[in-house]
Amino acid sequence: MGCTVKREQHGSAVRLIVVTVGLLIAALLTAVHMSPAAAATLDRVKAAGKLTLGYRTDAQPFSYRDSSGGPAGYSVTLCQKIADQVKAELGLPTLSVEWVPVTVPDRLSDVQQGKIDLLCGAASATLTRMKEVSFSIPIFPGGIGALLRADSPSRLRDLLTGAPPLSHPVWRGSPALTFLEKKTFAVVKGSTSEPWLAGRLKQFEIDASVVVIENYDAGVQRVLDRKADVLFGDRAILLQAAKRNASEDLFVLDRLFTYEPIALGFARGDEDLRLLVDRTLSRTYRSKELGPLYSKWFGSLEEGEATFFQQSALPE
Repeated sequence: MGCTVKREQHGSAVRLIVVTVGLLIAALLTAVHMSPAAAATLDRVKAAGKLTLGYRTDAQPFSYRDSSGGPAGYSVTLCQKIADQVKAELGLPTLSVEWVPVTVPDRLSDVQQGKIDLLCGAASATLTRMKEVSFSIPIFPGGIGALLRADSPSRLRDLLTGAPPLSHPVWRGSPALTFLEKKTFAVVKGSTSEPWLAGRLKQFEIDASVVVIENYDAGVQRVLDRKADVLFGDRAILLQAAKRNASEDLFVLDRLFTYEPIALGFARGDEDLRLLVDRTLSRTYRSKELGPLYSKWFGSLEEGEATFFQQSALPE
């Protein structure tokens, strides 16, 4: 009887060891096959001796390639401040900082795959995108706007600014529907404007032509070439595009169709990096640097914008 109990206890112990070893092996295999971005970013940066920042080349004033070929813009400046803080916290003043161009369709997957450590562009923080990456506190109160040619029909402007009949589906065969269905609307591939426009056209039962383009520059050119009647996109970027056009052929509606806070992106679950990023941004928002920084890219910091930054900053 005693021998039987001992054998059963021994067998149980062996099974426990086997199960434990199996779990350890599974954990090790999981770690091996984890995406690069799943590892702690700051640890990875320290080990590599390099911080990789992704930036858009066509999202002025947030992120763009300047005349010297380097990154520039509001988001880029904020990320440079974050890079300085990374150097300080890691005790690596000579840490290499590499800027990598990203595209709208691939920017989130670049974060997921660890190709970039921080996304410094003009990405709107949405619940759908939060399934793929995490976002910092907001850096700008963005939203969708519309860019047209300056000689666009006033009727088109009225319809886009919300005048009737766009308060409900347009009656089939009505002059307004016929007018809109002859128009071509452009959106940037992978931007929030793409699903938003599709939803609005379906909601109002408008069978208009939609052109999906690769970037803002291509969309602006289509409008100038009269191959598109309206370009929908982030209003701040559209305003900058119209400003750069010296011939004054472009016009941006004085309307935000949506509210979309713009934020910096990084790997999901990386709370150490989140803390560093949000702390750096919050301190910048509370400092005297904010006014000149904002004014450089967007004009004077008005009361409404100042309140936005005050409310976005996290307390120490």
